[in-house]
Amino acid sequence: CCIFFIVAIVGYVAVGILAWTHGDPRKVIYPTDSLGQLLFPLLFYFNMMKCASPMVLLEFQCPTPQVCVEKCPDRTLTLVTAIGNAQDWEYYKSYCRADPGAKPVVDILQKKLCPAYLISSKPFLQRCFPSIGKKGDVITVGDQETFNDGDKMRDAKDLVAGMNCLLIAVVLSLIFIVLLRYLAGIMVWVMIFMVIAVVAGGIAHCSIKYVNLKDTPGSNITLQQLGFQPDFSVYLHIRQSWLAFIIILAILEVIIIILLIFLRKRIRIAVELMKEASRAVGYVMSSLFYPIFTFLLLTIVIAYWGVTAVFLSTSSEPVYKVFNETDCLHARQTCDPENFTLSTMKRDCPRSECLFAFYGGETPYHKYLVVLQFYNVFLFFWCANFVTALGQMTLAGAFASYYWAPNKPNDMPAYPLCASLGRSLRYHTGSLAFGSLILAIVQIIRVLLEYIDHKLKAENKFAKFLLCCLKCCFWCLEKFIKFLNRNAYIMVAIYGKNFCRSARDAFFLLMRNVIRVVVLDKVTDFILFLGKLLIVGLTVLVGSYLIAHGFFSVYAMCVDTLFLCFCEYLPLINVLTPETAMLILGKKWHK
Repeated sequence: CCIFFIVAIVGYVAVGILAWTHGDPRKVIYPTDSLGQLLFPLLFYFNMMKCASPMVLLEFQCPTPQVCVEKCPDRTLTLVTAIGNAQDWEYYKSYCRADPGAKPVVDILQKKLCPAYLISSKPFLQRCFPSIGKKGDVITVGDQETFNDGDKMRDAKDLVAGMNCLLIAVVLSLIFIVLLRYLAGIMVWVMIFMVIAVVAGGIAHCSIKYVNLKDTPGSNITLQQLGFQPDFSVYLHIRQSWLAFIIILAILEVIIIILLIFLRKRIRIAVELMKEASRAVGYVMSSLFYPIFTFLLLTIVIAYWGVTAVFLSTSSEPVYKVFNETDCLHARQTCDPENFTLSTMKRDCPRSECLFAFYGGETPYHKYLVVLQFYNVFLFFWCANFVTALGQMTLAGAFASYYWAPNKPNDMPAYPLCASLGRSLRYHTGSLAFGSLILAIVQIIRVLLEYIDHKLKAENKFAKFLLCCLKCCFWCLEKFIKFLNRNAYIMVAIYGKNFCRSARDAFFLLMRNVIRVVVLDKVTDFILFLGKLLIVGLTVLVGSYLIAHGFFSVYAMCVDTLFLCFCEYLPLINVLTPETAMLILGKKWHK
């Protein structure tokens, strides 16, 4: 698998060189609108968020209406607010594909005549991108010191005031991980009892509503008599609805209490593992900054894919063909407009013309452009998954060396993270490549399903249902493979076995401890989720969530690694006598 991966990388480089030789990025710099016309002014996207669609991976074109404009919008407006003001509406219509006339808002949006909103933008590569500028010492949006956010006027400086909070988010993430070492138990049990209290409060609220509606006219109608109503607020005036809410919440409360009674020991194990994970991260502090290395590698992979995709998508050439109003021997044949008047085609068919037909090419390279683009996307997935897998195995190896060290930190490697990275690259590149390949195949199938759905636009309900089922199944399969791969990499990092054997061992080990897996996974996810919300709430910045996610992903990997090590250690308790265990593992560790 390592050899196959290296060969695929060499092929990837060859595709890049081939694309760079034939491509013309000026076709991207000078954009085209939705009709394929070459534009030299500016290109405006109706909804730039559509550029995140999977279709961009194959077609390298944003699936949203695009229009040629003289200048980018310099104010923030919505369609609804613009229609209510004659001056704003006249300005707004300059960014529409066609004159909407007096059509209502719903028709305008359904026919995609105008964008749903305008955002203050600036030109970049002859496209309009939302921008934050600076005029002297004053922060501006589209040359304005204030902007309308759709609700009220705000100062542009408010957009960048939160940047200082990113450093605070880093510090808070570190503090939260340290606190888990001492407060994990308290936090878990407090959260559990808070959930029970919230559900109980819901039951009380529903009961009060149920009693208060007793004498209200029409409230005793049954749900069956009422039937389906598009306005769901109607159901809140029916007593039977609140009775249903009471029953559902009561059942949920009973289930939570029963689970708490029977799973209390496993919850305590989960808490102890979280405490131990905090200690492990404390011994391997460099692991918290490893995601930066992964991010840099992913940036290289994404940049290479993007550049190659641009050159491949601009490799096509204008193709001209012979057109004639009467029968012609050379009709629809390829021609050269520069010397067509002197060619035999013109002599044989005097009334024929050499006209532009389409962008493409007749060479073998142009015929296989779609295949090369597909290969580019597939290798992008494979390489990106490989980088992610390398990070997971590196962290797993570092934390496993902590777990199995009898005397910490004396028996740990001097640089556990670097040592683990070296082992992963030297001995396990093939395992990483194989696991990444399986995941890449599933992901490329998902992209192809999206592509088929986009191209067919099937009106047949059965075809829609079938495509929906396939997309759902492969989404679930991708999630399962990611879960299995993650644990397989941990086993590879611990024992050094091949991928398939490690995946099998990890799967059966998890199945033997399935209840512990569920409890630990949900408890850990819940606590880390609360930690992210806490950090975002304190800094009031979306970017802080990404920072917290980066730090907590390392912590989650540590918990998973220690859990598998713990499951491997459990059988030793039943096999070894205390004296033997202390002799092998050390007195402190056995305790």
